[in-house]
Amino acid sequence: MRRILLCLTLLAMVVAAPLSAQMTIKVQGVPAYFTPLLDNIHIAGSFNLWSPGAPSETLQLQPDGSYAYTLNASPGQIVEYKFTRGDWATVETQASGAFLPNRSFVYNPGQTIVDTIAMWEDMAGNHTVVGNTRILDLDFNLPQLGRNRRIWVYLPQDYFTGNADYPVLYLHDGQNLFDVAYTAFGTEWAIDESMEMLQDSGYPPAIIVGVDNGGLDRINEYSPWVNLQYGGGEGDAYLDFLVNTLKPFIDGYFRTKPQREHTALMGSSLGGLITLYGGLQRQDIFSRLGVFSPSFWFDDSCYTQASAQGRQQAMRIYLLAGGQESPAMVPNLVAMEDTLLAAGFPALEVRTVVQPDGQHSEWFWAREFPEAYKWLFQPIATTLEPKLNLPPIQVALDPSQDSFFVVGRFHAPLPFAVDVYALDGKQVFSGMRKAGESIATTGWARGVYVVDIRYGTRAARQKILLR
Repeated sequence: MRRILLCLTLLAMVVAAPLSAQMTIKVQGVPAYFTPLLDNIHIAGSFNLWSPGAPSETLQLQPDGSYAYTLNASPGQIVEYKFTRGDWATVETQASGAFLPNRSFVYNPGQTIVDTIAMWEDMAGNHTVVGNTRILDLDFNLPQLGRNRRIWVYLPQDYFTGNADYPVLYLHDGQNLFDVAYTAFGTEWAIDESMEMLQDSGYPPAIIVGVDNGGLDRINEYSPWVNLQYGGGEGDAYLDFLVNTLKPFIDGYFRTKPQREHTALMGSSLGGLITLYGGLQRQDIFSRLGVFSPSFWFDDSCYTQASAQGRQQAMRIYLLAGGQESPAMVPNLVAMEDTLLAAGFPALEVRTVVQPDGQHSEWFWAREFPEAYKWLFQPIATTLEPKLNLPPIQVALDPSQDSFFVVGRFHAPLPFAVDVYALDGKQVFSGMRKAGESIATTGWARGVYVVDIRYGTRAARQKILLR
């Protein structure tokens, strides 16, 4: 028995010896925005032949948010090292982005070295982010498309100090949302600044998720239909990524309210096209849609799809356009509103806003984002709100008085119903017409006629006089 105890004692001494000879290197601070949440931090140095991304030299995240690495070396040995995120392109730098010389220390068993990382080489530049804006990952995998993409998140002001769950708004064109350093046109949506302002004003917060566009693949990913001149056709695969890959990850990684009534989608231009398509296609996932300056011109199938899907569940749909965009922008937007109303969406669930000075630009979408956010994140069931820029439906009589046509906000490819009655109640016309199609009055007696127009939930009545 004594021999057994002696052996166990010797074994314990052998095991304990290396542990007592270890040193700990601890990183107590990293640049939060500039350190993607899913990236590992590695140590490279004279002790591992300066290998920048060796799995065995990965620092371990600690419960207090710091990172730690244990090292074995000979007492008195001079150790040089640097931190990376996996390769030399992501090596640490000074806060300004300037070169940082090698760190070094004299190995002293049992000692703990505490470091702070100021900046990474690939992240240096003039950045404009505020609040709890983070890069989730630089190369998040899109398995449905065989590509990788940068993903951004904005977290509410109290995310790290409370335990609440939050709704989530997903946006396309992520590189244009938060940081002017990455924008395509030198102007950002300033989503983070807007969210800070909204919360300071008492509006409820949300987690914002931005998905970078695919550059040359942007057109393909943002349309389910193929335009013979421009491309497209990968919209369903992109939507599948949002619904079946990204959303489950976000719901698992962050404190979210995963139900459809707390999940929103927003985008501009082609991003507006895929937003409306995706939101209508997956009403089981999304309930709030921000459709900014949408590229409905890309394919008229967008109207057919909206009509075919119809209203399956309660929604809130915010349609926005500017008067200084392409000549077809506002008519197309109105056409979609009419299509949605005809497809069963009540007027209180569809808000159409046309701003006369609006242009097809990030500054316009940035300016309009707060109002869209406030409206979208109201409760689904709400009182009827006044609409902006809704001129009435009117009947225009041709100067020759041999025909008339309907003017106003009917630009959809879907027809509307027209019934015409003489004052004695006799019906003189009943039929379907599209915008711009005239109705002949040849052979009608002189006098007053009543014209009834119906399009979905919209209706109008007007009198015309044939002299």
